[in-house]
Amino acid sequence: MSLIGSEATFIAVLAPFAAAIVAPTLTRLLAHNAAWPLALVPAAIFLFFAGLVPEVAGGVSFTPMVDWAPSYGVTFSFFVDGLSTLFALLISGIGTFIILYSGGYLKGHPQQGRFFSFMFLFMGAMLGLVLGNDLITLFIFWELTSITSFLLIGFDHLRAASRRAAIQALVVTGGGGLSLLAGFLVIMAVTGEANMSAVLASGDTLRDSGLYALILVLVLGGAFTKSAQFPFHFWLPNAMEAPTPVSAFLHSATMVKAGVYLLMRMHPVLGDTALWTTILPVFGGATLLVGTILAVRQTDLKLMLAYTTVASLGLLVMLTGTSWEKAIEGAALYLLAHSLFKGALFMVAGTIDHEAGTRDITRLGGLRKAMPITFAAACLAALSMSGLPPFVGFIAKEYLYTGIWGGAGANYALTATAVLGNALMLVIAAAVALKPFLGPKVETPKHAHEGPVLLYAGPVVLSLVGLASALLAHDTGVLVIGPVVSSILGVPSTVDVHLVPTHIGAALYLSLGTIALGVVLFLRLDALRAGTAGLLTAIGWGPDKGFDQVIAGIVSFSAWVTRTVQGGRMEVYMTMTFLITAAALLVPMTVAGTWPTSFAMPGFRFYEWGVLAIAAAGLVAVLIARTRLTAIVSLGIQGFAVALIFMLFGAPDLSFTQFMVETLSVVILALVMTRLNLQPRDHRPMMARLCHSAIALAIGVGFAGLLIQITSAPFDRRLSDFFEAYSRTIAHGRNIVNVILVDFRGFDTLGEISVVMITGLCVLALIRVRPKRSAEEALDLAAGDEAVRKREEARV
Repeated sequence: MSLIGSEATFIAVLAPFAAAIVAPTLTRLLAHNAAWPLALVPAAIFLFFAGLVPEVAGGVSFTPMVDWAPSYGVTFSFFVDGLSTLFALLISGIGTFIILYSGGYLKGHPQQGRFFSFMFLFMGAMLGLVLGNDLITLFIFWELTSITSFLLIGFDHLRAASRRAAIQALVVTGGGGLSLLAGFLVIMAVTGEANMSAVLASGDTLRDSGLYALILVLVLGGAFTKSAQFPFHFWLPNAMEAPTPVSAFLHSATMVKAGVYLLMRMHPVLGDTALWTTILPVFGGATLLVGTILAVRQTDLKLMLAYTTVASLGLLVMLTGTSWEKAIEGAALYLLAHSLFKGALFMVAGTIDHEAGTRDITRLGGLRKAMPITFAAACLAALSMSGLPPFVGFIAKEYLYTGIWGGAGANYALTATAVLGNALMLVIAAAVALKPFLGPKVETPKHAHEGPVLLYAGPVVLSLVGLASALLAHDTGVLVIGPVVSSILGVPSTVDVHLVPTHIGAALYLSLGTIALGVVLFLRLDALRAGTAGLLTAIGWGPDKGFDQVIAGIVSFSAWVTRTVQGGRMEVYMTMTFLITAAALLVPMTVAGTWPTSFAMPGFRFYEWGVLAIAAAGLVAVLIARTRLTAIVSLGIQGFAVALIFMLFGAPDLSFTQFMVETLSVVILALVMTRLNLQPRDHRPMMARLCHSAIALAIGVGFAGLLIQITSAPFDRRLSDFFEAYSRTIAHGRNIVNVILVDFRGFDTLGEISVVMITGLCVLALIRVRPKRSAEEALDLAAGDEAVRKREEARV
């Protein structure tokens, strides 16, 4: 890739963020027609990556890079190969029509500009994720997808269901993101590499590591939550609370496939092990079945499609987990097919809802004449979803059956799972495409009619691309699927894709069996739906309800901890603070056995012994003080004694600071004590006194031991030499202490001064507080003592 091409890659990733900035202003000027110029941004990105396809198909990969945080080894780098190019094409290509669709779907919405901005932020985050090479950069974009999806899912924030769905998605995917970050850090520690391309070139380093199981679990934690694998599948259907353009983009090519992308990307270094080929097929197969079964129960078009997305993600994870080459080829083909037909069908569902006023399949029918273009697009996309020729979905199904049946191990169980799952997806595809349009005309809340071009352009184009990619199967295999399979397997691979099966074998028979089973189940859809609903009702509890229970438990536990730890008593707070301080000092020295064994007493002069005697006298005065005010003044004696020690040992600046602090402390505390209504003496039970004395003694012993350790160690002059060398040359100051405070630690000093200033203001506010007098007390004050005495006598 040339220098210009490298710069263009960065521009392509950052362009959506720039579009997010201008989108609100452009929408205010052009209203919903702003979708046309805004759609040029993802269209240009699509054309750029389409131009890289021939080179990528030839086996070339690119890693453009700029330093981001070089001191931490973090770079802003991208990895352009077959897998990332396909995802970039899907994100930008489908994103172009999603932006157009948003213009028509949200026409007249007062917050349409904000919606466009969120969509572009989401698009940029996904592009950065699939193209990210540096692991930290990839993680940042990974988390940015969670944040932007939170904004999009909760776009209609006045609805409680939208807020709950947004929070649920953020909690689940954000928690998985933390797991992924831990996995990346362990990978960086094991391989010594921070770039994905370098990690992929490390061979069996991760598989041979003793930390392989930990790395796999952490990476799967991020991938499974992001791609809604069972039992984390519940957040994805709930995300349907978002506007339909979000659902179409989320489910077709973006966030929900991020986990699948990560598993495919990490396959060369984590895949093809016993753990990999066990965990992924089991969870992927379970997700496939759970998703399709839950989809059958639904009557909402978007929810039906949402659960089949969960199922499709499970199928992709199951295929990736086999590590069989033919199954990987089927996964790559299905990845392409699913993005096309699912994006189209979601937009169809949204158009039906927009134009007819409902998306409940039981309240729809006979729309084929009122919405002929939408009906045609729905049929084309549904045929691909059903795995029927001549669509790319059919080719994908043939290849995945070939890969599963020809594999080893549990291929029979995987084959049965795939057949049942695909048959149920055929049922949902037929229901979505046929039920709303065929049959007698049903009265709908709105007078149904064909939507504007902004609404049907996307479904039509995406469904036709699904047809064209199958009719041009050879080119699809050479230019798109082959490079993807090479990236997943980690070795060069060529995939010769054919629309017509080259021979009659198990895959064709399995495909025919899937179609026959799907047709039978579709004809009994109502009974199937009722039976599924009854089964799920009998089960009752599910992960979605479990999420609410977990959140409620966390809230209750947090409230209990708050009530326990923050009980409102200052005495408890102070005791816990000092107790933890004592433990922090004593436990490490006790466990490590580093207690000082000897202590050399310095040779003090007589006046230095006098200062120590004054400090000791101040301590005794504090302990025997009868009032709090006396204790405060006595405490100042110790502070002044310490200041004298600093002065005698050659630290006049520090001594002056100590004098100021002690003086201000005594004055301020004395003023506070005179203003607060406190007991003149601290009355505490004997047990409390013993406990507090023990804590104080422990802290004193701990600090003494720590200081003896520090002073006994050899003095390291590196820091002192640095300040001596540079205080004059850099900061132009001769007083090293002042230079440290003002220049080298200038912001720290500013912060300390700010804290002191705020504290002083708070004390001043306390001093100026006057208790409010009652009306009777005010009259007494005005009348004088004699009037008060007479009134009291009258009362008696």
